[in-house]
Amino acid sequence: MVYPDPRFVGMTNTTHASTTATTSAAPTSAATTSAAAAGGAATAATPGVPATAPVPAAVTPAPAVTPAPAATPAPRLDFARTAPRVFKAVIGLDAAARDGLDPALVELIQIRASHLNGCAYCLHMHTNDARKAGESEDRLHMVAVWREAGNFFTAKEQAALALTDAVTRVADAGVPDEVYAGAAAHFEEGELAQVLSLILTINTWNRIALATGKVAGTDERQG
Repeated sequence: MVYPDPRFVGMTNTTHASTTATTSAAPTSAATTSAAAAGGAATAATPGVPATAPVPAAVTPAPAVTPAPAATPAPRLDFARTAPRVFKAVIGLDAAARDGLDPALVELIQIRASHLNGCAYCLHMHTNDARKAGESEDRLHMVAVWREAGNFFTAKEQAALALTDAVTRVADAGVPDEVYAGAAAHFEEGELAQVLSLILTINTWNRIALATGKVAGTDERQG
């Protein structure tokens, strides 16, 4: 049997105890560190305590912008005054064209051409004339979409409106044969010539009004 050297017995026990104590203390220290970290996290996420938000910089409101007044269009020539003979000739053409035609049909043709040409002056004038002659509001509203509202107009009126469309838009596709034939089927030759004359006349009036800047809502016939 080998006996340990007595000189090292105490030292060995002391070292073993120290090592054991150190090893046992390590988990405690780690646990303490984990608890401290958890406590810090809990403090940062404590409910009911608002997070500090950055303070936005002060915003200076933009100054109000006053719209510039609309420019007044330069006055255009007074066609009746500067070209009196031509103006009177167009009035004569107008009177001759509508002679013998149904007044309601006359206004429908003039309203439709004015729609197509974008002439607010003539449109206002002729819708008022139609109302005074007893035309219904329903039909007046339907003139712009007469192809989709055929039940508001007679077959004869539809034929006249189709001819009005074709002649007013003559640069697009001329006057198609079927359109002319449709009008000829509802108007005898003399009456068809009157309808065609009226279409030509209102297109002339539209162009005079647009070129000279006539204002919708005024009516120089009352002057």
